[in-house]
Amino acid sequence: MLAPRLHHFLDERHAPYATLAHDRTITAQETANCAHIGSRHFAKTVMLKVDGDLVMMVMPAAYRIDMTRLSRALGGREVELAQEPDFHDAFPDCELGAMPPFGNLYGMPVYVDARLSEHPEIVFNAGSHTDLMRMPYAQFERLVKPEPLWLAHVM
Repeated sequence: MLAPRLHHFLDERHAPYATLAHDRTITAQETANCAHIGSRHFAKTVMLKVDGDLVMMVMPAAYRIDMTRLSRALGGREVELAQEPDFHDAFPDCELGAMPPFGNLYGMPVYVDARLSEHPEIVFNAGSHTDLMRMPYAQFERLVKPEPLWLAHVM
């Protein structure tokens, strides 16, 4: 199931994308492996709280966030991983943990690890634990207008 809000948004803007179905997975690494996508090309969405407000960090599945660097990059703001109860209701048309990296559709800022821009395409969860979406990175950037940062490091 594609997130209806995302599907409508992309179709309304005639954005190019392709969908991919895969066996049910939970972690980004499992998803990348199951769909035969390199973990540096699969864009995972990590939910954070910055000064108490929800934000999205989009990054390659092979990486993890350096919270100290992120806090410094955001001017010393308080940064912490959001817990599921913090964002449980923020994505009403998505399965918990499978939200697409389109925070703009859900009223939240989006930060992206700039390494994703090095790839012509990105692949990401499309609202469920069995559906992915592939699109040109330039298209993602145009539609979401994420703030690029170099913050993550290989796990």
